[in-house]
Amino acid sequence: MMAEGGGGPARRKALSLLEAARSRYESLQISDDVFGESGQDSSGNPFYSTSADSRSAASSQDEDDDEEDQGAVPGGPGPMEEEEEEEAERGGWTRSLRDVPPPHFKDGSGPTRKMPLTASAMDFFQLFVPDNVLKNMVVQTNMYAKKYQERFGSDDAWIDVTLIEMKAFLGYMISTSIHHCESVLSIWSSGFYSNKSIALIMTQSRFEKILKYFHIVAFRSSQTTHSLYKIQPFLDSLQNGFDSAFRPSQAQVLHEPLIDEDPVFIATCTERELRKRKKRKFSLWVRQCSSTGFICQIYVHLKEGSGADGLDALKNKPQLHSMVAKSLCQNASGKNYIIFTGPSITSLNLFEEFEKQGIYCCGLLSTRKSDCTGLPPSMLINSATPQSRGQYRIRMKGNMSLICWYNKGHFRFLTNAYSPVQQGVIIKRKSGEIPCPLAVEAFAAHLSYICKYDDKYSKYFISHKPNKTWQQVFWFAISIAINNAYILYKMSEAYHVTRYSRAQFGERLVKELLGLEDTSPTH
Repeated sequence: MMAEGGGGPARRKALSLLEAARSRYESLQISDDVFGESGQDSSGNPFYSTSADSRSAASSQDEDDDEEDQGAVPGGPGPMEEEEEEEAERGGWTRSLRDVPPPHFKDGSGPTRKMPLTASAMDFFQLFVPDNVLKNMVVQTNMYAKKYQERFGSDDAWIDVTLIEMKAFLGYMISTSIHHCESVLSIWSSGFYSNKSIALIMTQSRFEKILKYFHIVAFRSSQTTHSLYKIQPFLDSLQNGFDSAFRPSQAQVLHEPLIDEDPVFIATCTERELRKRKKRKFSLWVRQCSSTGFICQIYVHLKEGSGADGLDALKNKPQLHSMVAKSLCQNASGKNYIIFTGPSITSLNLFEEFEKQGIYCCGLLSTRKSDCTGLPPSMLINSATPQSRGQYRIRMKGNMSLICWYNKGHFRFLTNAYSPVQQGVIIKRKSGEIPCPLAVEAFAAHLSYICKYDDKYSKYFISHKPNKTWQQVFWFAISIAINNAYILYKMSEAYHVTRYSRAQFGERLVKELLGLEDTSPTH
């Protein structure tokens, strides 16, 4: 999180907008107290990556000992009321806890291919957006331009676009993710965001012509009913690239990334420009590797009117979030992944369905946002008795554990990935150690990493904001592809030779797309 300080009204406005974005980040509905006191030294976050088998159980008691001791664990709760016990037992939930072995991870993780020492930024980017995809953009754009002119009249200034021009077109767009200019056309202006070093590659009028006719799919097929038909082939190709280039670690997170909330860009906008920013007509969700930040899968949900499948319904109905989760995990079956979820996705029915598919879960639970069907009501009610930090109650049903943990507020977690008898700890710079079940520590650790990923990479999303929904999705997808390319670059031997920062990597990619020969890193 950015530290507060000077910078004037623009900086304060940017920070307030970033905080507003964070409040919409449903996976982080857990308070700052859970993640530790944040400040300028956020890079020194005390949390660390926690896997299911990384901590030993606090004790090796048998079930009889568990039944006797779990009512009053160190820093834990007092005895349960008899009526609450009876109600929980009727639903299959029991106070008797048993050790659950962690899911064995069957796959390796990391890049699937070894890139050479001389690999360029373009080489990594083309793992996801190869030349055949760019050539298809050229063909479709020319087809659309021809059909458009047949219908609306000839455009004498138009000449069919070439592959070299298409790469330059993408390069100009990507440059807005580095310099955060108000408009890509600022490159050719005489103002603050002008960039004469790349403006000479293509004229502004030629760029605007390509932008006018740019298409991924020029025409709708008679069999096509999907609303994303203009972008779906590209998303499918991108997904194939993600799958073939990288194997994620066992721990992954489902969430909505901060894709267009960069405070630096927002702070440069005038009030008029901010008012013109149209509310997005889609929701973008991702499945993300929590140990590297690599985004493994993208899911786009369109707002198609006010029906049951619209975006407004998606925000309020857990069953639609469940549909999103199933779509994101359709290729994860049988691999024993551990999926961390926010309160809108967490539900007993979904987790039990995933467990049958070899997918394990750990999610934050909210009585307001989550589907609480099948959970004991007594665990969803805050205790009237004052509690101290670190107290918790646990109930178990099969391999599923329901945790109610107190830390200046009650936080509930549902998991079948972590044993309820294993102990964890939340480390806080000011308050010391707070006891908790291992599942709580793991959740905080992995969500903390994703939080830092958003802080670092959200400011590198392409600033161009088109009005058409499919184009918005396209530029967000390109931005994710570049971030993934940089993650692979950092994991390769080429990084130890050039050691580009994310900004330098982006600048190198822009220059290579524009055909510039300069190969030295910029500072």
